[in-house]
Amino acid sequence: MTTTGTQRRRRGWRDALRFVFRFQSYFGLVIVVLLAISFSPSRGGKLIFLNARNLSNVFRDVSETGILAVGMLLVILVAGIDLSVGSVLALAATGSAFLLMRSEWGAYPTILVVLLIGLAAGWFNGWVSERFNVPSFVTTLAMLSIARGVARYWSHDIAVPLSYGAGGGDPRFEVLGERIGGLIPVPSLFMFGVAIIVGVVLHYSRFGRYLYAIGGNETASRLSGIRVQRLKILAFMLCSMLAALAGILHAAQLNQGSPNDGVTYELNAIAAVVIGGGSLFGGKGTVAGAVVGAFILGVLDNMLSLNNVSSNIQLVVKGLLIVGAVALQQFRLRSVE
Repeated sequence: MTTTGTQRRRRGWRDALRFVFRFQSYFGLVIVVLLAISFSPSRGGKLIFLNARNLSNVFRDVSETGILAVGMLLVILVAGIDLSVGSVLALAATGSAFLLMRSEWGAYPTILVVLLIGLAAGWFNGWVSERFNVPSFVTTLAMLSIARGVARYWSHDIAVPLSYGAGGGDPRFEVLGERIGGLIPVPSLFMFGVAIIVGVVLHYSRFGRYLYAIGGNETASRLSGIRVQRLKILAFMLCSMLAALAGILHAAQLNQGSPNDGVTYELNAIAAVVIGGGSLFGGKGTVAGAVVGAFILGVLDNMLSLNNVSSNIQLVVKGLLIVGAVALQQFRLRSVE
């Protein structure tokens, strides 16, 4: 009886841990939001964090990170990593502004060409990694340098300002950076749209199942007839294309494209995926978790900024969050699975 009671308690403990780990990102978001409310400065007797405009800013700031995190998730699922997304974002933002202002292109051709540039960068990352058996962090580190160098060469190492109307760019591009009703940022709609589409693809399509299988056991996947190389290249292409989309939205929001934008954005994307429950060893992670992870970082940044905490300290906090999330994954493997 004693042994049976002990086993039941252990099973109950493991079931509780499984529940916590399954929804760890959601619990984390609730905790961060509660902390943000608790430490929020007030103005006129009202908490600034809960101000509608401030919450709108949170959604706007999270949008780019959320899109990058969804793309990063695809690469991490196949046990890869992409360190170039920040530079690809800068290249896309610079290219968008240049084509609109200097080349006088319309909004739609500009968006199409910039997305194709993102696909090309991703193809390079994936093809070189697979063709020459180079670790993805090396290949994407090279692309980090290449993309930012191209952006600087393209813009002559200066930011390209965006304006609209007579003598300016196509006004249709401006819509991408606006807020609906003055509160709902258009980029956040793109983020949720991307998340829904990729989430459905991963959950219901053969492509999604294959990505999880490759990350879980690449050798077994290859022996099962899955075209591992092709799918991994496609994952990198989609990741860079989404980075280019984030760059387009970045240019629309800031009304400029700068080759110096996007620094450390890859850290935010990786952190969002890991905090959201994704495994750096591949095969685990969800789109919902990645987006929630992005919101955790966004709320945390907003809370620290409202309290005038140095941006350098914010970087330290993000680094510690990544370490903590990875350590939590290891604890999960030992204690639950």
